[in-house]
Amino acid sequence: MAAPSPGPREVLAPSPEAGCRAVTSSRRGLLWRLRDKQSRLGLFEISPGHELHGMTCMMQAGLWAATQVSMDHPPTGPPSRDDFSEVLTQVHEGFELGTLAGPAFAWLRGSLGLAEEDYQAALGPGGPYLQFLSTSKSKASFFLSHDQRFFLKTQGRREVQALLAHLPRYVQHLQRHPHSLLARLLGVHSLRVDRGKKTYFIVMQSVFYPAGRISERYDIKGCEVSRWVDPAPEGSPLVLVLKDLNFQGKTINLGPQRSWFLRQMELDTTFLRELNVLDYSLLIAFQRLHEDERGPGSSLIFRTARSVQGAQSPEESRAQNRRLLPDAPNALHILDGPEQRYFLGVVDLATVYGLRKRLEHLWKTLRYPGRTFSTVSPARYARRLCQWVEAHTE
Repeated sequence: MAAPSPGPREVLAPSPEAGCRAVTSSRRGLLWRLRDKQSRLGLFEISPGHELHGMTCMMQAGLWAATQVSMDHPPTGPPSRDDFSEVLTQVHEGFELGTLAGPAFAWLRGSLGLAEEDYQAALGPGGPYLQFLSTSKSKASFFLSHDQRFFLKTQGRREVQALLAHLPRYVQHLQRHPHSLLARLLGVHSLRVDRGKKTYFIVMQSVFYPAGRISERYDIKGCEVSRWVDPAPEGSPLVLVLKDLNFQGKTINLGPQRSWFLRQMELDTTFLRELNVLDYSLLIAFQRLHEDERGPGSSLIFRTARSVQGAQSPEESRAQNRRLLPDAPNALHILDGPEQRYFLGVVDLATVYGLRKRLEHLWKTLRYPGRTFSTVSPARYARRLCQWVEAHTE
């Protein structure tokens, strides 16, 4: 890949003002604002006065400039070792934004068919980021782009180091299994204000997109300790992600697509087990299909991700576990059953089973005798989640 020299670089960032004006001016119609407001029910705009407004404005300006670099210097081939280790720091007024492994992520976005112009417009200053009421126990901050297509999450330095260490194998896994259910990681960045401490964050495709007709959302780990969320009151616009114990009595009815789903979960969790990773979640959302959307072939087309190219043999092609994808946005995370559309994806791929987690496992074994909890060995974690999926699908 023709890329700038590897290692840390520091440059002055271009201004996103022109791009911001272009995006904003095209979205001022009354009809667009009404439709947009309806699709955002249960979400909160991070507007002036919000405690995170300043931070998200810096993220938007920084991501606009970072994406401009990949637009000015597009990748010409698969990422090299230097591309995975590159660190670019862009200096803005009052803050710095770092882009880690930028050329590798630019190539990955292109392999997914994502135009850099669309990525820049969604994450840049064209509209406020959105926030939802998180049910996560972590201290991370969560955001959605204004069009809800991309998900942003702050991460600890240790988690970012794990993600970057695994990035070459992650890219390789997506090449081998282009219909993988693993969340598509699109960027890793750092934000430093006034030469202070760095805040790291990631950008990924939102599994729950498009969200307009989604009725229920779940975060599943295959265990019971701390896996209940008090549902929102009936009629409340709050968007809550429920957990394992809330799912009791429910079933994912996939019909003939069940066998594909079970196989893909086995492939993806085997990969995460090999990385010594645990504590990931299977995200699930329900959306009832309209009458004209039901039936075999009603909305299916055969789509092959560009990353499929490179399969060396018929055996490898079969091993890719490809399927018919729905003719819909975010098709890689959508599976249609006879009555329901399901949004499915595996997220939170950065927790390694090191000494800290081994000690946590010992403590929880004593604290919760006879009960299931999230901190177990990667092999047991993968096996248990696959067993959960098999027990809750038909």
